[in-house]
Amino acid sequence: MKATLQPGMSFEQTITTTPEMGITHLGPDAPRMFSTPAMIGLMEGTCVQFLTPYMDAGEQTVGFHVDVKHLAPTKIGQKVTARVTLNEIKGRRLRFTVEAFNEDGTKIGEGTHERAVIDIKRFAGQG
Repeated sequence: MKATLQPGMSFEQTITTTPEMGITHLGPDAPRMFSTPAMIGLMEGTCVQFLTPYMDAGEQTVGFHVDVKHLAPTKIGQKVTARVTLNEIKGRRLRFTVEAFNEDGTKIGEGTHERAVIDIKRFAGQG
């Protein structure tokens, strides 16, 4: 992990929600809404996208803790922006505040997420 990675740094990305990101368990007549697992996946993916340039060769991160609330619905087809802020670096552990907003500006999710820096080969059992 590069020394230029510091607490307080933020990153965000915006996606357009797709039918695959929607809930289906309410039946075919219910409106399709952005699912909680898809929102959490977006938050985690935003952390990975943010961190990747700060990793040394052969390193990456894996998530090990998620504590997120889904606060409001978002219709499929709307844009969602995930914002992640690095709060703490403790050795190889990284703690983030994560948030998500829909295109109307409504905060749809918030919480914390923790990731660990790993050696990819060792993690995969090759080293």
